[in-house]
Amino acid sequence: QLQLVESGGGLVQPGGSLKLSCSASTRIFSATHVGWFRQAPGQERELVARILSTGRRNYADSVKGRFTISRDDRKNTVYLQMDSLKVEDTAVYFCNLKFREYEYWGQGTQVTVSP
Repeated sequence: QLQLVESGGGLVQPGGSLKLSCSASTRIFSATHVGWFRQAPGQERELVARILSTGRRNYADSVKGRFTISRDDRKNTVYLQMDSLKVEDTAVYFCNLKFREYEYWGQGTQVTVSP
């Protein structure tokens, strides 16, 4: 069973930075599409950023210019560098991996942005 293990969440002040990491237990990581979603209390889960196996990136409008997604296929890891964080970025962030018809989720990591 493929597992996604996230790390890097925490508490930060507005304007600060955090970097999330997600490591996948799979030998075919380079062939997968990986991304980050987030869910705030009382809200639906939403896409934050995605990076395809080709390296193409997509971002939610709300994070463009502030967040950067990257991947290291040698380490089976996807990263989310979050800069200029805002209070409204507060949420549980989930790692997501897709390969063909298969989809996997991490357990989530809390990001709290507060003065």
